[in-house]
Amino acid sequence: MKFTKKQIDRYSRQIILKKIGTIGQKKLLRSSVLIVGAGGLGSPIAIYLAAIGIGNIGIIDKDIVEISNLSRQIIFANNDVKKKKSSIAISKLKKLNPDIQLKSYQKKLTKKNVDKIAKNFEVIVDGSDNFRTRFLINDYCLENKKILVSGAINRFDGQVYTFNFSKEKSPCLRCFMPNIPIDSDDNCETEGVLGTLAGIVGSIQANEVVKEILGIGDTLCGHILIIDALKLTFRKVKLNRRSDCYCYEKK
Repeated sequence: MKFTKKQIDRYSRQIILKKIGTIGQKKLLRSSVLIVGAGGLGSPIAIYLAAIGIGNIGIIDKDIVEISNLSRQIIFANNDVKKKKSSIAISKLKKLNPDIQLKSYQKKLTKKNVDKIAKNFEVIVDGSDNFRTRFLINDYCLENKKILVSGAINRFDGQVYTFNFSKEKSPCLRCFMPNIPIDSDDNCETEGVLGTLAGIVGSIQANEVVKEILGIGDTLCGHILIIDALKLTFRKVKLNRRSDCYCYEKK
């Protein structure tokens, strides 16, 4: 794979980094990432991954843009209201970086379609807003030994998890939360969320994707990053595999 002059210019600030270089940039351009959800988290994730040159990006989201989304879903504008999120997001990313392959999935992710959609992507980034989808993605990535970068936001609090299921001792989401919580219907619509928090968490998720693809830095796998946007504190808490967890049964 040879870089064009435009590619060298576009990615020059990354190529000069010793931990990336031309080899790392080529890895990014050859990589594939599926983003689940084009909302508050999916917006910054998609923008940054497209900008840095992830070569193949898919976005799945069944919803349409609502005016209440615009305070945190930064990929959309006023004239996008009532339009399909995934297709609008893809059209914006094409303008940002015509170098890469982009695909829109205007549907809900289910047990029936998850393999057909996700099997061709090496990394899955979870920006969904409900526990059923999070558990579905977790279980699928575990069974298929994929890398999963998951994020969650509520009010002023955020969390980021990285699970690399190609590693034998990686915990999974169920090690932290074995079952869907009773208050699982609580979300941004009912609890509220600070718009900038979505940008913070989504950017960290994008950063984790890059680290995992390139194999650089300290992985977040085996930890939970807990963010308090009001106190501006970041805590990294150890997450061990539970002996009674689903992930042990699948290994």
